[in-house]
Amino acid sequence: MNTLASFFSPETMRALFPQERSNEFFEALFGDARDGAYDIELAYRGDRQDQLSFEFLLHQRPGQCLVCNLTRGLPPVFSRHPIINVEGLTRDIEKLAAGRFRCLEWRLGETIQESAALHRIPLTIRIAPV
Repeated sequence: MNTLASFFSPETMRALFPQERSNEFFEALFGDARDGAYDIELAYRGDRQDQLSFEFLLHQRPGQCLVCNLTRGLPPVFSRHPIINVEGLTRDIEKLAAGRFRCLEWRLGETIQESAALHRIPLTIRIAPV
């Protein structure tokens, strides 16, 4: 499969996972979006023959503390939270593919602490040609 980097542009990523979803997530968790310690962004990281690689990037909010004990347990939470909606996100990616491939399954990896202000959660989607 040819690289899909141009297909999954930053604009497409923002459309798939809008910035407002961070506030909605924290509103559901805490009752107030201002209590959230980070903003969530979806980024495309590449593709191989049978998989797409994305990451949820957790960007520390000003005046907040992004520590590993806060984000370490997030993959299981993200995997089932209706606002993050990884299953729906996978279906949306398949719709965008418009017949180029179908999504078979997805998996979230462990949280990676990139820096004090940025943590990453890998999302791998196994795909197959249509």
